[in-house]
Amino acid sequence: MGDWARARLPFAIAEFVLFGLKQGWACLLGGLLLVAIITTRLFWNADWPVHRYDALFLFAIATQALFLWRKLETWEEARVILLFHLTGTAMEWFKVNAGSWSYPEPGLFKLMGVPLFSGFMYASVGSYIARVIRIFDMRFAPYPPLWLTFLLAAAIYVNFFAHHFLPDIRLVLFAATVVLYARTRIWFRIHDRHWWMPLPVAAGLAALALWIAENVGTATGTWLYSGQLPGQSVSLTKLGSWYLLLYVAFVTVTVVSRSALSPDEVDLRNSHARPAEPSR
Repeated sequence: MGDWARARLPFAIAEFVLFGLKQGWACLLGGLLLVAIITTRLFWNADWPVHRYDALFLFAIATQALFLWRKLETWEEARVILLFHLTGTAMEWFKVNAGSWSYPEPGLFKLMGVPLFSGFMYASVGSYIARVIRIFDMRFAPYPPLWLTFLLAAAIYVNFFAHHFLPDIRLVLFAATVVLYARTRIWFRIHDRHWWMPLPVAAGLAALALWIAENVGTATGTWLYSGQLPGQSVSLTKLGSWYLLLYVAFVTVTVVSRSALSPDEVDLRNSHARPAEPSR
């Protein structure tokens, strides 16, 4: 596809098309889960012996197993993604019981009001980050001290719980992400030329994509936010929530992606390294 695009399209357009295709390949797990959510909403019958939530859970397990079998994810990446899966599920339990949102349908694989497939939605975010780093041969430079990134990620995660009892410090956390990562560039390679983007900008764009996915989830009735009316879009405050949560996911994935982190600035703008490893 890359050869076809480069042979027929102007360079800039070919790079843009390939960027979109590679992004789609990187978020394959999340895309498949969204397709499953939409498809089951359209065709599932409440009288069938298997609940819709349970079918989504089984589909998610089978898809994750397929990713490992076909080496779309490494076992090392899967272990770190599992960690984000578990922290996401813990937050789901808390938020559902705090009344922030709900899952209205029945299911056997449902614990404390939360269907177990929900953890795979967080896993899909971790999967995307791990795969996009590999597919685009990404480098992050200059990268802040690791201890500061873990401290910020921990503060963000704790605030998701603590703001129910204490003042919400998300504005401070927004500012902290910009201060800490303002100089960090994401260097990425579409074919043989490197491009870069500020890390906070990339986080904002990814958060927008996740906010759109949230709207798919609520439009299909898979989950519902407190006070959200039928046909109403998800509050833009959730865009900010995903922006912050992406830093938790990213820092978690860096546990197995240390080679992509550089404490010093790099200039790859004019380099022509070997083509990135093809995605399977």
